[in-house]
Amino acid sequence: MENLSSHSSRPRFFVLVALLLTASCGAPLMKLPEGPGAAASDIRDAMAQATAKCRAVSSLTTEIGVSGSIGGRRVRARLIAGVATPAAARLEAFAFGQPIFIFAARAANATLLLTRDRRVLEHGMPAQVLEAIAGVPLDAADLRTALLGCVLAPDPDSGDRLGDDWRMAVEGGNDLYLRRAARSAPWRLVAVVHRGVRPPWRAEYRDFVDDLPRAVHLVSTDPSRFDLRLALSQVVLNPSLSIDAFDINVPPGVDAITLDELRRQGPLSTAGPGHDGL
Repeated sequence: MENLSSHSSRPRFFVLVALLLTASCGAPLMKLPEGPGAAASDIRDAMAQATAKCRAVSSLTTEIGVSGSIGGRRVRARLIAGVATPAAARLEAFAFGQPIFIFAARAANATLLLTRDRRVLEHGMPAQVLEAIAGVPLDAADLRTALLGCVLAPDPDSGDRLGDDWRMAVEGGNDLYLRRAARSAPWRLVAVVHRGVRPPWRAEYRDFVDDLPRAVHLVSTDPSRFDLRLALSQVVLNPSLSIDAFDINVPPGVDAITLDELRRQGPLSTAGPGHDGL
């Protein structure tokens, strides 16, 4: 099976596990303009411009520095993610060079292998499994668009003009905020407020390089759920990733774990006191 680390200059995959679990503290949220505004006749053109670069990305590997909180507990970690169209993702977690767990998903099928505990969850729903280990309800396709700051098929239901350099589009129950630095600058998608889920949550995008964000902030309106800041580096666009990279060869002799058990165990329990941290 292909190892995604071959597409990065860093050696291993570090996911959302932490050395210290303490009281949470969040970064300031982006100040978004308030409506209602006038109808934006240019909203489709602005959305198409803001998402042109990310819609051309079919696969991605990236190293990510993670900080923030999950379940009210502080998180500081490193990860590398590998994602590909239409809906494939793989994450591998290590402590001191030793694997902790591997997450792989294709379409509606996810596998989580807890390598140190020798337990496995098979045929899970990707969004449910990823939420159990990382706090964020994203499936494989959503993870790719969240990292890219993208909307794959921009077709807003409506749009508002919030001043000269802000637009807000409504699409599928989500509010999408576009901003440009000046009239001559390109439009960029800087925030998505996901209102179609409970509790709602938002993704914010900053530090653009070649029209793609290098800083992503994922935060729930319920502070006890998640508040994660992701710093992307070692970004490789459109690498050739074998479909085998998104499968897990489950070794013999491992015991099954249910989603309910995983939720009770908690997303970061493997890195708490009495366990090896990163």
